[in-house]
Amino acid sequence: MEKEEIKSLLEIIDQQVSSSILGGMEETYEELERLGYITIVRDRVQHSASLTPEGLHYLEMLNR
Repeated sequence: MEKEEIKSLLEIIDQQVSSSILGGMEETYEELERLGYITIVRDRVQHSASLTPEGLHYLEMLNR
């Protein structure tokens, strides 16, 4: 995944507090979770994602 793609997704998740995972994007979100940048909430019908402290820190570093 490209750095700009990561930045864009993390910014969207950060702005929405909890971002619904749209169909077809599961692999992308799972990759961000493996990197430690987000947590995926899977206990609902519509899975959602939220930033971890690591993800917030990474986003802040990209925006400097």
